[in-house]
Amino acid sequence: MHTVAILALDDVVPFDLAAPMQVFDWTRLPDGRSPYRVRLCAESPEVRTDGLVLRVDRGLDALEDADTIIVPGRSEENGPPSDGVLAALRQAAAAGTRIASVCVGAFVLAEAGLLDGLRATTHWMAAAELARRHPRIEVQPDVLYVDNGQILTSAGAAAGLDMCLHMIRRDLGSAVAAHAARMCVVPLEREGGQAQFIVHEHPPVPRGSDLEPVLEWIEDHLADEVTLGAMAARSGMSERTFSRRFREQTGTTPLQWLLRARVRRAQYLLENSDHTVERIAQQAGFGSPTAFRERFRRVVGTTPYAYRSAFHGKPAAPANRA
Repeated sequence: MHTVAILALDDVVPFDLAAPMQVFDWTRLPDGRSPYRVRLCAESPEVRTDGLVLRVDRGLDALEDADTIIVPGRSEENGPPSDGVLAALRQAAAAGTRIASVCVGAFVLAEAGLLDGLRATTHWMAAAELARRHPRIEVQPDVLYVDNGQILTSAGAAAGLDMCLHMIRRDLGSAVAAHAARMCVVPLEREGGQAQFIVHEHPPVPRGSDLEPVLEWIEDHLADEVTLGAMAARSGMSERTFSRRFREQTGTTPLQWLLRARVRRAQYLLENSDHTVERIAQQAGFGSPTAFRERFRRVVGTTPYAYRSAFHGKPAAPANRA
């Protein structure tokens, strides 16, 4: 039997804690047997969470013989996790234990050094902060979850459920995972694959950054051809210096920032206008409808037509199908 240890820290997010416990506990093999043993563990016997106090009867030693460890999200008001928690996670990782985080639980894995040199995700609102604090992590804010093999991270709480179903499918196959999804009344795979729907905010940049003028210029010229050389020249830096400083301050590259800015412009137009996909491709600077469809799907995880159908105030015309 595969043992799953859910690590509860003070101010743990209740849904982040409950979702993995439920999905693994409800998983059944075709003969009705339960393939997972779920354990809730913590550093101390009592864990505070959102006005509640949880009684936990297993300590950090429960991580030693776990096959999978799940670290739910938590409020950061209490500061970083203790040295004991970080040491237990490092020891488990060194032993080959599979370790996954839900939402901002990625910060705990990052503090333990388990995400260095890896791709990772977290809630989109915290992605820039994760990249700022831990520059050795390749933060991907626009996916539901990232599977590096031994180490996995997920975006928001619902994405944590997607990640758990993905692990069940890896362990036991699609049929068992599909049954677990039905028990939780969720789809095995959400439309959009592994991408979050990005909200209408500018890609993150620290306040008062010396990049703000060039970023404002980019936003004003999304419909034009914007090259790395043009961005660097606008900032008065060499391309190499501009790229390095840009990544240090935003956690991403200039061209990735530009792509996401264009996607955000396209999302706004898909939601708030009746413009054709062809016109939106031009307004957002994608060059051609084909390039627009391909890049939009790669970033958002669904087609422009499907996105408009889900978020537009009224049904999209069939002629706009992408």
